[in-house]
Amino acid sequence: MRGWTRLCACLLVLAACGRSDTGEDKKAPSFRVALLLTGPVSDDGWNASAHEGLEAIRYQMGAEISYVESLEKSQFEENFRQYASQGYDLIFGHGYEFGDAAMRVAEAFPKTRFVVVAGNKLAPNVASVQFQLEQATYELGVLAGMMSRSGVVGLVGGEEIPSLQPGFIAFENGARTVRPDVKAITKYVGNWSDVTLAKEHATALMAEGADFIFQNADKAGLGVFQAVEERPETYAFGSNKDQNHLAPDVILASAVIDVPKALLDIARSVQNGTFEGNVRGLGIREGIVAVKYNERLVSRVALETRKKLMEVEQGIRQGEIDVLKTGS
Repeated sequence: MRGWTRLCACLLVLAACGRSDTGEDKKAPSFRVALLLTGPVSDDGWNASAHEGLEAIRYQMGAEISYVESLEKSQFEENFRQYASQGYDLIFGHGYEFGDAAMRVAEAFPKTRFVVVAGNKLAPNVASVQFQLEQATYELGVLAGMMSRSGVVGLVGGEEIPSLQPGFIAFENGARTVRPDVKAITKYVGNWSDVTLAKEHATALMAEGADFIFQNADKAGLGVFQAVEERPETYAFGSNKDQNHLAPDVILASAVIDVPKALLDIARSVQNGTFEGNVRGLGIREGIVAVKYNERLVSRVALETRKKLMEVEQGIRQGEIDVLKTGS
């Protein structure tokens, strides 16, 4: 595993460099941050954005960093424990799936701070962050509902986990506010990496009439873009990161999370002693979630539709629209 190899190499370097040429001990890093990932940092989405956040922590805070990518669930606890025993100050588990492992390890390492991204666990030294991506997917649902010719929209997910549901529910709710009879079809890959199966799911959705497809499937989601590129007058939406450039002729917009800013803010709270073990919701109002339109395709969105989308975003920002409530 590339991330684990990188970690081992880093530890060997540290062991070799623990003393200077004069025999004096070098000062240990004052702040150390680690990141655990379920997928590769090359996915141009969920995992890539977390890695960017880790790099921001290094460059802006001078922290020592390390990460492990593409972890299996059986490895979560072991990796949390290894980093904590090595004295890391802050460890991120980037995904809902890391919650239980973080709680099991945290009790034995009270001086280490654990953060579960997209989770719901908390303890004195465990916090969870819930990115309210559903606020952006609701807006994309409105867009799809207003532009769809068939009245059929599709959704492709990685694994069917609780943190994925709000975004899918909100997308469908948004579409129904402007087109009550819209048909929404959801398919799950069963993992976050099978590009081929995700492409097959997207092809099947288009065969059922879907002319707009929203995906939240990490690396597997690239297969959705490949499928849509083969079908004229069909559009896709990116998720978690601005993915418009990955298929600029078919990705109309992306639901974006500013993961680097969020992780950097959390790291600063640990360093300055203001960290709290709580569950934090971050969305449009906090400047963390947004819809990024593809400048290459935005001219295809009618002015009336753009006006409606601006009103929707303002309503969400002011708390006037409950994106998870049907009929909002």
